Amino acid sequence: MRDAHAKEGQKTMAVQVYGCNHIVIEVTDAKKAVKFYSDVFGLKMLRGGEGAAWCKLGEHQFMAIFEVETLQPDRVKHFGLMVRDQKQIDEVRRKLTKKYKLKLHPNFRCDFRDPWGNRIQVGDLHDESLVWLLPYQEVQKAGVTFTK
Repeated sequence: MRDAHAKEGQKTMAVQVYGCNHIVIEVTDAKKAVKFYSDVFGLKMLRGGEGAAWCKLGEHQFMAIFEVETLQPDRVKHFGLMVRDQKQIDEVRRKLTKKYKLKLHPNFRCDFRDPWGNRIQVGDLHDESLVWLLPYQEVQKAGVTFTK
C-alpha cells in the first residue's frame, strides 16, 4: 500500500531520530521536586515558574517538572537516567534509601519511584547496552573504556 505522498509523485524520506529532547514528570510540589532532583542527581535548573521547572539533563536534554493537583501513577512507564559509573549509582542508591527512605525495585541495579510515583531507572556509562545512545564524542570525553 502506497502512502499519500507517493501517490502525489513525491519521494518519501526516512525520518532519523537523534535522541530525546526532553521528558516531563508530574509532581504535587514543583519546588520540593527541584530540591529532590538537584540533591540526588545534581541537576541544574534552567528556569522555573509557578508550578513548573526545567532542569538540564546531560548536554542536550532537559526534564520538565509540572505541578498537578492529583497524581496518576503509572504502572510500567518510566525513563532512564545515566550517571558516570558504579560509584555514582551507589551514591544515588544511598541517598534514595537513607535520606529519602525510598525503596528500590528488586532485580534492578537502581530502579525506584520518586516521592511522586514517577519511576526512574539509573544506569551508568559502563553498561554497553546503553552507551550507543550517547554521542561517541561524549563517551570519549568521559574516558569510558570497555573490556571483553
